[in-house]
Amino acid sequence: MAQVNQTSALPEFLLLGFSDIRALQGPLFWLMLLVYLVTLLGNAMIIVLTWTSPSLHTPMYFFLRHLSVLELLYTTNIVPRTLADLTSPHPQAISFQNCAAQMYIFIVLGISECCLLTAMAYDRYAAICWPLRYSTLMSRRVCMAMVGTSWLMGIVTATTHSSLIFTLPFPSHPMVPHFLCDILPVLRLASAGKHKSEVSVMTATVVFIMVPFSLIVTSYARILGAILAMTSTQGRRKVFSTCSSHLLVVSLFFGTASITYIRPRAGSSVTTDRLLSLFYTVVTPMLNPIIYTLRNKEVTGALRHTVKRQVSFP
Repeated sequence: MAQVNQTSALPEFLLLGFSDIRALQGPLFWLMLLVYLVTLLGNAMIIVLTWTSPSLHTPMYFFLRHLSVLELLYTTNIVPRTLADLTSPHPQAISFQNCAAQMYIFIVLGISECCLLTAMAYDRYAAICWPLRYSTLMSRRVCMAMVGTSWLMGIVTATTHSSLIFTLPFPSHPMVPHFLCDILPVLRLASAGKHKSEVSVMTATVVFIMVPFSLIVTSYARILGAILAMTSTQGRRKVFSTCSSHLLVVSLFFGTASITYIRPRAGSSVTTDRLLSLFYTVVTPMLNPIIYTLRNKEVTGALRHTVKRQVSFP
């Protein structure tokens, strides 16, 4: 009986959140609320514009719309609960089932975004390096298959990780030193048998962070070669403009994810982990629509057209 999985009798985890820095809880609450509202507004705007504006009915904006859907779900999975926890000075309880559900959704959306950003890089590569074959390479069927595969990879990875982690034995009162049920903080609480899960997490990290990032770098290396081969300065500027937004988003997402999941455990701290997670789970989803809107003339043009149409509507 001593070997029975202790999670079966475990009613809840405790999320440390930011209860150890109470002086910052109030300002952090209002800042996070503002960021969340801007995130909702910005990503909803991208979804509406790319859906209703005929000029944005291209593969690039098809992927961008799905990226915004991912960002909305991603941040909504985390921020509302974190905001509620910030109103209390004490660590907050989260049931075993809710912790597992939050982690599952977190993994699905995170892995799907890695794959989707890779698909967006391939789209730019096909458009710039193979312009005559672009309509064939990036047909609607191909684009839908890429998006579907991104979701499938997320679901398969989340199911594997969640099954491995939440069948491990945990201590009677586990304290998660985080504001969400992230993979590594929860896995480190397991009292035994976590080696297999750690190997699985490391494998997924390499497959879904390093491999997609390497493919993106390869795509943009070839795009750079194509840009340098252009004789028109205006053409170079236009191509660079269409790629720079995606490069910036990729750098933000993969940069923080790599530091979080690949950095040696000895070099990590609770505060550093939370700040990094706060950036890529809360701040990055807000920055993405801003980056794509401010740095993209097609999106800003569609936005102006939509605003004028609504204002002039009787």
